[in-house]
Amino acid sequence: MTILHLALTADWHAAQKAGEYRVSTLGRTLEQEGFIHACTDHTQLRGVVQRFYRHVTDPLVLLGIDPTGLDVRMEIPADSAEAFPHIYGPLPITSVVSATPFTIP
Repeated sequence: MTILHLALTADWHAAQKAGEYRVSTLGRTLEQEGFIHACTDHTQLRGVVQRFYRHVTDPLVLLGIDPTGLDVRMEIPADSAEAFPHIYGPLPITSVVSATPFTIP
């Protein structure tokens, strides 16, 4: 199983240099949020893009993440009825199995 995370391309490039990714979501770090937001599949991702990313003009990249060995918890946010994977702790770049440029439809 692979989980998904939408990232600003600049944040992903910085993570590659640092060896780990520490951005939770748009404008919020892992330290501020407590975890890194992720999606279980492309259906869930479409909803996230519509709710939070539709006005983003910076280049984006879709990260495919192998959750093996990561502290991933399925949790239901207060503003949702569905469970999302949350990654507790920094994301090692070695856990990222794909990084694909992403264009908002």
